[in-house]
Parts: sequence; structure tokens; C-alpha cells
Amino acid sequence: MRIGMALGYAGGFKETVAELADYEKAGLDIVFVAEAYSFDAVSQMGYIAAKTERLQIASGILPIYSRTPALLAMTAAGMDYVSGGRFTLGLGASGPQVVEGFHGVPYTAPLGRTREIVEICRQVWRRERLVHEGRHYTVPVPADRGTGLGKPLKIINHPVRERVPIVIAAIGPKNVELCAEIAEGWEPIFYMPEKAAEVWGPSLAAGKARRDPSLGELDVIGQAALAIGDDVSGWLEFGRPMAALYIGGMGAKGRNFYNDLARRYGYEKEAEEIQNLYLDGRKQEAAALVPRQLLEAMSLIGPEGHVRDRIQAMKESGVTTLNVTPLAHTHEERVRLIERVRDLAS
Repeated sequence: MRIGMALGYAGGFKETVAELADYEKAGLDIVFVAEAYSFDAVSQMGYIAAKTERLQIASGILPIYSRTPALLAMTAAGMDYVSGGRFTLGLGASGPQVVEGFHGVPYTAPLGRTREIVEICRQVWRRERLVHEGRHYTVPVPADRGTGLGKPLKIINHPVRERVPIVIAAIGPKNVELCAEIAEGWEPIFYMPEKAAEVWGPSLAAGKARRDPSLGELDVIGQAALAIGDDVSGWLEFGRPMAALYIGGMGAKGRNFYNDLARRYGYEKEAEEIQNLYLDGRKQEAAALVPRQLLEAMSLIGPEGHVRDRIQAMKESGVTTLNVTPLAHTHEERVRLIERVRDLAS
């Protein structure tokens, strides 16, 4: 089981990256760099590549709507080059809140676009002349729709690898099925191991039935907050505002995928109330309604024996990469948490 960590910004970006060397020595395998409507992830990942030696680097995630497919392929090839083959391209549809509200791009056809983007990326990395005629992307632009000057091109540089690993963030049934079919890895949010088979099992099975064997086994990336000790339960509260933001505020009613997931986990009433309060601007009240049982099930917080059992539950549910958020008051304590979870996951 690989150990991953989402990049945090509590002490500033450069300071955080400087601390990554300690996590790398402690056994951290991969760092995930998010991109929402903050600084872009690519410039930050390039900086990380220059400051680390062994650590794998993943975008977690790049929205599929904010770049053309060819630019995503070029970016991944460039990141793989500057990192010496340590890059993983994490992609996701994000949601209407970010895509339409910040990028000004219609949030349409996430499944079809994702499939075509993956096809185009792999074609670019193989250094084929890029010719793609799909429902959502056509390269080059046909003469009757453009200047007539566009000709098929192939990437000038020779990529380090002709297949950069692709991870897709997905929680909806059809998205998960697509991911299991075409991607090297799957990254769900709010992962509850006891519910994984019930919620996603049929989708994973359907996708894997069409999976190309050359892709290998699907890397399942389970996220969890991490705190180990006899008196650490207070750290559960750390996840309450974020859970409320996603369940309540990441999309309008009927278009919030995280709210749908909470309902599928069995929290229909709570999901409805959290969303009503959040959309009404009563964020603290919404956060207070996030079930503690849900926070516990999605975390690795408690005494060492409890955390060991939760890691085992993750493994049994299919998780192969454990993406943790170490919670402690000092950098040294957080590094020690990575060491301990590394040992417990071995």
C-alpha cells in the first residue's frame, strides 16, 4: 500500500514544499496537488519536482474543462520530464460551481469529454500525429470549420514515458464505471470502506469487464484524515467544515454530487438539512449537522489499534494508495504520523 498526502498550505507554499523532504524521508510515496480556483497546480508541481528526488507527484486534480486535451497531454509530458518520470496525471470533472462560476465554461458531457481526453493524451504521448474525430473534440479543426490551415501534428519532444499514469476523480456510478475501464487509478472523495462495495461495486465491476489488461490493476486511492493517539478524537472536528462545504455548498440542489454520495451512504435526511442550511448561508449550523459517525468512518483518527483496524478495512475494500492528511500541532509530529502510518500499512 502506497502512502500519499495532499499538499497543505498552512505555513505558506514554499515553506510547505521545504517540509516535503522530511515527509519523503519518513516514507511518503506520493503527494497530491489540488487545483480549484486558487493558484494553478502545474507551477506548484514543477517547483515540487525541483525540490524532491524520489517523491511521486500527482495533480489532484486538474479539471478537464480548463485546458484543451492537447494542453493536458503536453503538461503531463512536461511534468513527467522535469520530475524524471515521477508524475501522475489526476483528472476530474470538478463541478458546475467551479467550471461555470470561475472558468465560464458550460459544464456539459463530463463522461464523454473525459473519455476523449484520455484517448487524446495517450495518442500525444505515443508521438502519433494527432488526429481525433469525436463528439466533443475534433483535431485538427476541419477545413469547413476553420481556416483550412490546420494539419495533424505530433509533439516535438520525446516524452519520458509513452503512458503517463492517469487517475480519475469520480464518485458517480457512470463516472466510476468509466474510470475502472480506462484509467490507471481511481480517486473517490469521502471514502467509507464499509460502504464501498455497496455504493461502487457494480460500477467498478462493469468498468473492469471492459478494461484493457495492459492498464494493470486499478489503483484505488482512499482519502482519510490521520491522527494517532489516545486523546485525538478532537481532530474529527477538523473535517466538519469541509464536509459541510461539499455536501451543502458544492452545487445547487439536484446538481451536487457530494450530497448525492452522502445520501447513498444512508444519510438522506442529514444531507437534505445540511444543504438547506448551507445554501441559506448558515454554514456553521450546516457543519454542526454533519454526522460524527460519518466523520469517523471516513478517517483514521484514534488509538493505534483502531487506526490499524481502519487501515485493514481500507485494504480489504480494495484501497492500494492511502492518501492521508496528517493532523498534529507541529511539523515534527506530522512527519512522525507518516512514519507510523507507513509501518501500520506495511
